[in-house]
Amino acid sequence: MKTRLPCPPPCTRIIGGCLLACLVWSGGLPLRAAPASGTNGVVATGHALATAAALAAMTNGGNAIDGAVAAALTLGVVDGHNSGLGGGCFMIIRLPRGGLELWDGRETAPLAAQADLFVRDGKADPRLSQTGALAAGVPGALAVYDRALRLHGRIPLREHLLRAARIAEDGFRIDGRYARLLAQHAGELSRFPTSKAIFVKADGAAWTEGDLLRQPDLGATYRALAAQGVDWFYRGPFAERVAQWMKANGGLMTVEDFRKYQVKARPPIYTRYRGHQVVGFPPPSSGGVLVAEVLNILETFDVAKLKPDSAEFVHLVTEAMKLAFADRAHWLGDPAFAPVPRGLIDKDYARQLARRIRPDRASVVPSHGQPPRADQDVFGRHTTHFSTADREGHWVACTATLNTSFGAKVVVPGTGVLLNNQMDDFSAQPGATNYFGLVGAAANAVGPGKRPLSSMSPTLVLFDGKPVLCVGAAGGPTIISQTLLAILYTVDFGLSVEEALARPRFHHQWRPDELRIERGFGEETLRRLAEFGHKVAPVDSLGAAQAVGFEEKSGRLTGAADPRGAGEAAAF
Repeated sequence: MKTRLPCPPPCTRIIGGCLLACLVWSGGLPLRAAPASGTNGVVATGHALATAAALAAMTNGGNAIDGAVAAALTLGVVDGHNSGLGGGCFMIIRLPRGGLELWDGRETAPLAAQADLFVRDGKADPRLSQTGALAAGVPGALAVYDRALRLHGRIPLREHLLRAARIAEDGFRIDGRYARLLAQHAGELSRFPTSKAIFVKADGAAWTEGDLLRQPDLGATYRALAAQGVDWFYRGPFAERVAQWMKANGGLMTVEDFRKYQVKARPPIYTRYRGHQVVGFPPPSSGGVLVAEVLNILETFDVAKLKPDSAEFVHLVTEAMKLAFADRAHWLGDPAFAPVPRGLIDKDYARQLARRIRPDRASVVPSHGQPPRADQDVFGRHTTHFSTADREGHWVACTATLNTSFGAKVVVPGTGVLLNNQMDDFSAQPGATNYFGLVGAAANAVGPGKRPLSSMSPTLVLFDGKPVLCVGAAGGPTIISQTLLAILYTVDFGLSVEEALARPRFHHQWRPDELRIERGFGEETLRRLAEFGHKVAPVDSLGAAQAVGFEEKSGRLTGAADPRGAGEAAAF
């Protein structure tokens, strides 16, 4: 039975809402997050300095697009283990008159890359795709930030770069999370002299909490970009330095790879869920397709009758996740190279899948489904998320990443820029798993100029034609489940965004066959899920998020930081 859509309470009628996330946090879970509120603009990011930079841009003549780019460039300095100039991003912009623009800044494989790039002696070697010269794709984030500002910003890219450059040169105090990641990856970073010189002390130990981290080379890179523009990066000295290092260290990336990089404009994915319109990012994002597919499956059930902390709710959503992730493994890839069926988000297909779900027993999902017209109707050919909104009606949701912490662990000599390891998001070999345990097939095989499949899921939700929520997350494939749960908690259960962020989370990705679930659900729920037949894997915390929104009743933009993370929201 379908649930009748209730009128959302005032706290969930959000005009500028958005959700974003940082990497997994391992502390206890506070009860609530501190909100921010204002009438002109709001921003939420994964770091206080990035939030401050965005707010400064928006209060000094900029709009939400300026705020988002200011945040992105600052995060590349103070949260550089997650994102930066050496990585990629997906960005959704909603304009005041309702227009949508989706910019794909996903990294591309070098033109010399072939399907067996990471196969040695007949077997995929994950070390090659995760660390070092072969792990990196051509970065695209900077090209997206430049495009967004040129089309819709009010402050030149140069000014945003110079403000971030000062932070890189003056330094910032390392927080506990950054220090823990440095300690964890100090050995890998020490393999590369340029990385070691920045992130490791002379005695071989990592910098610790409270230390001042200065990055003068990164500051110089930002200043060079401010003076010479993005051609310095894609057609000038930066591309040449990358190519020189790659040639000397067994890599494939060349100046030509940088010269040929292009930002792609993507059409949005639309689906309806209980009277709401959900706008997602299309392939090479897998998130837009999977969020839509799971919502379509769940729409056939009366989700609102279930308690959000019950085993029945977790079981139902988990079963839908399993079916969707099985489809991901087989069907999804770069639509320019592989036919990705639109039937994956077909309502009739969702009803077929829903009939496979048993209400009180975990099912075995042996393989992918068969969506309608799979060969005919196809799509056209550790991360951070940040978002901004302003009074005029600009919305920006952007997810940016290097992939795993510190990416390929390689800093390009003389630039301070960490390179990504997004090549690990390809399927190195049919059935082989990547860093996050995801499996893939031929649709996501390595190929020259190809964009690897991503879990990044910036998403907008509209009600009566107006945005009511914008969601995104970080943390590998859990991005998808975090985004999905934020929608379910707000739409089906009528929770405010602040309350939705504080709810416990869970994740299932088909393979491995285990249910990762926060202990916040309680022992009774975990016990009952095990009785249903789930392989329960309890965790302290899963993801972290920030949210901004608009309270229709009060007319105020609001923001709240996820209680799992160290992000910050601000409004004016």
